[in-house]
Amino acid sequence: METAFESNPLIDRLPKHLKQFIKPQDYSDYTPINQAVWRYVMRKNVDYLSKVAHNSYLDGLKKTGLEVDNIPNMYGMNRILKEIGWAAVAVDGFIPPNAFMEFQAYNVLVIASDIRQLEHIEYTPAPDIIHEGAGHAPIIANPEYAEYLRRFGEIGCKAISSSRDYEMYEAVRLLSIIKEAEGTPQAEIDAAAARVDFLQNNMGELSEMARIRNLHWWTVEYGLIGTVENPKIYGAGLLSSIGESAWCMTDEVKKIPYDISAADQSFDITKPQPQLYVTPDFAHLSLVLEEFANTMALRTGGLSGLKKLIQSNALGTIELSTGIQISGVFTNVIEEEGKPVYIQTTGKTALSYREKELVGHGTQYHAEGFGSPIGKLKGINLAIEDMSPRDLRAYDIYEAESVTLEFEGNITVTGEIITGSRNLQGEIIIISFKNCTVTHNDTILFQPEWGIYDMAVGKKVISAFSGPADVNSFDMINHVPSSQTIKAKKSSERAELEVLYANVRNHREGKPTQITLKEAFAAVSANHPNDWLLSLEIAELAVKENNHDFFEKIINHLEKVKQNRPEIAHLISGGLELFMKKEAV
Repeated sequence: METAFESNPLIDRLPKHLKQFIKPQDYSDYTPINQAVWRYVMRKNVDYLSKVAHNSYLDGLKKTGLEVDNIPNMYGMNRILKEIGWAAVAVDGFIPPNAFMEFQAYNVLVIASDIRQLEHIEYTPAPDIIHEGAGHAPIIANPEYAEYLRRFGEIGCKAISSSRDYEMYEAVRLLSIIKEAEGTPQAEIDAAAARVDFLQNNMGELSEMARIRNLHWWTVEYGLIGTVENPKIYGAGLLSSIGESAWCMTDEVKKIPYDISAADQSFDITKPQPQLYVTPDFAHLSLVLEEFANTMALRTGGLSGLKKLIQSNALGTIELSTGIQISGVFTNVIEEEGKPVYIQTTGKTALSYREKELVGHGTQYHAEGFGSPIGKLKGINLAIEDMSPRDLRAYDIYEAESVTLEFEGNITVTGEIITGSRNLQGEIIIISFKNCTVTHNDTILFQPEWGIYDMAVGKKVISAFSGPADVNSFDMINHVPSSQTIKAKKSSERAELEVLYANVRNHREGKPTQITLKEAFAAVSANHPNDWLLSLEIAELAVKENNHDFFEKIINHLEKVKQNRPEIAHLISGGLELFMKKEAV
């Protein structure tokens, strides 16, 4: 199998800051036990979900090339996904929400390529290839849903986070990793869970990112479709969990018609969900998404949008009415009567127009920050951007003229105009001054010895969003998670068990084996009494080969395992039922 990262046109067009999250899928890392876990979950899912999942699921399994018996090779998946306009990449566990959604905007499915351990076969809080590959991939074969997912990513990656959101991301990532890792001391899990619980209860007012993540959770991850009385499953979290896909259909889980109120319903990733939302169809998802987008600073702009960016303490962008876009870390806004009259960034800043950085206005030039008045001139109804050449001449807004511009909100700009830049409509978007002083009442905001003063022109802020306008303006190759996924521990006992699983797999596939099924069963029952899945696989083959005495011996052993480990008794029963039913047919 391939171990090097293999690209394609969809992946090639990803910006560098997203490519930093991609890792090769080393197929040789998957062990025989991993393959058995995939096979068990997929067989259970296909059997059960054929009754309760949206019909797009089973259709999508065929279209995306997912096999029940084999963990998907992502590069093979990509060759098939290409036909529906999507691609898949491997990542290491949870990635930041903005990045996750931005991948979706590029029609790229993010797949955590690790797989849950056998002890967490029903559910894992950590993203894994069962969740991503078997949950997300099949549904995107539905064109209407795929467009919803892409549009969600496009809007979601612009959502403004709070400083607490990243803390929550790191806390959830750590908890998911250590809960999935074998042998983690309970005290360590409890401490990580307490941290998540504390943050969940102390997030303050939910940010845009927190609210749109809620919508993502209750649709893409845990969504139901149809009617409250007769819902079907389409959310990837449910499609990939043999435990929760059954639990969610019981009366224990409250079913609620899906609407924008779901944005304010938080979730606990470590526990089964007590309520789920039901959308009547995929088109309704897009209607709610657009309704939510209309509340975002991305579309409303204004003072509230600026304040959200300042509170986020992260890279963001505002767009003025002329179309000029200012990207940086916003640290201050001067307001007057509920309107911003002056904005200030600190540190590297870039100016753009239509998502393209303006020549000469990158982060090297604006390395120390950027400040500019916003609004109209005092006593003049005509905004600078709306002035004709004759108007500009009349107000001395002209090259080589010394001018004093008094803006509403008592912002005064005094200096000699060097030049100006215009947008495609001919509106002035930047005016550059030398020997310039900028004041707000008696406070100096800019003084001549600081150099050239570049003033952005715009009567209002029409948009504010997370991230830069031009992704090439900033070096965003800087994400280093504070936690790394933990691989399964190696031991002689585990190595022996892996060999037994490999032999049984080879036997089923008609490949050469080192030992017989009876020898494999004798070894697993004697040396690995807590293991149940291998005995189940051997029992299936015994039935297929009509070896009834051998089958009865295995069943007796599995009954003892059930008694010793009642918590997995239903998994054994479910597995037996699966292939016995098939044999009966």
